[in-house]
Amino acid sequence: MTDTERVAAVRTEQAPGTDPHHRAGGARGLRDGVLWAAGVALLALSVAVAVTIGPARISVADVWSAVAAHLGVGDSRLTPIRDGIIWNLRMPRTLLAAVCGAGLAVCGTVMQSLLRNPLADPFVLGVSSGASTGAVVVVVLGVGGAAVSISTGAFIGALCSFALVLLLSHTLGGTTDRVVLSGVAAMQLFSALTSFVVMTSADAEQTRGVLFWLLGSLSGVGWTDVWVCFTVLVVTLLICLGHARTLDAFAFGQDAAAALGVNVGRTRIVLLCTTALLTAALVSSAGAIGFVGLVLPHAARALTGSGHRRLLPVTALAGAVFLVWVDTLARTVLDPQEVPVGVVTALIGVPAFVSVLYRTRRTT
Repeated sequence: MTDTERVAAVRTEQAPGTDPHHRAGGARGLRDGVLWAAGVALLALSVAVAVTIGPARISVADVWSAVAAHLGVGDSRLTPIRDGIIWNLRMPRTLLAAVCGAGLAVCGTVMQSLLRNPLADPFVLGVSSGASTGAVVVVVLGVGGAAVSISTGAFIGALCSFALVLLLSHTLGGTTDRVVLSGVAAMQLFSALTSFVVMTSADAEQTRGVLFWLLGSLSGVGWTDVWVCFTVLVVTLLICLGHARTLDAFAFGQDAAAALGVNVGRTRIVLLCTTALLTAALVSSAGAIGFVGLVLPHAARALTGSGHRRLLPVTALAGAVFLVWVDTLARTVLDPQEVPVGVVTALIGVPAFVSVLYRTRRTT
């Protein structure tokens, strides 16, 4: 397909009177509504059930009772200990797992479309490596003392890495390939810095703690982490939905998008900065959890197609449900020992991604 044909195809998609799918918009809207409602219901049920799983015996009714009491719409008959287990321990962790899953999946979807690379994920810009360096500098070197937490250090490191990627890509020309290559360079640089600091300054206990965090961990999170990450997720999702048509155009290439009147440079910077900020917030709270942003977008496209107005919400719901259950498995499979969440996502994600690649090979 030539660039002219691609532009014509995009214009046909955007023209309400000529889009054959638009003529069946009512049926599609109903199907999408049912799909989203089912996704929200499944997520709510997943959160409620996941909170009940653990050493302490808790029922779904107990979970709803505790939540209703803390929201001021009911009275809880639970003991303070059981209420604390639900509200202060399990609920923040489970909700943050949902937020992280949704955010990573959305970022992966945007990055794959923006860079036109099916292998792109939220970490392609080196954000996770920068976050790792920031966390290690705080934990091992003690930079900032008690005033700087590991999450703050990770967030600052992630922003530094992304700033380096922007500087390199702008210096090298700002094309899509240059952005990816700049991300690879930043990733390698900060990974080397992390390894150097750990090897030269960390003791055995610090090394174990840092390694566990680097592989992704949702233990010890609180409501502050949940609200911060949730707020950034909502803002990011709204911005990406506002650019849904633009992302559809990017799927046909930058030339096609420019021919449709898209300001390619400005749009790319806005979406890159937005997704990088969300990724930095998620990584600073939960560590680097891989494969969620790589695999889930492909699975969601099988349900909704490539239109981002439908794809982004479904991807967010799928990522949220997926990581809720992965985290539940990670904290219970070897109880009382906890498995890093990133290890479980890799064990599940690698076979799933190989399956996606195999199906793609068969259809090409």
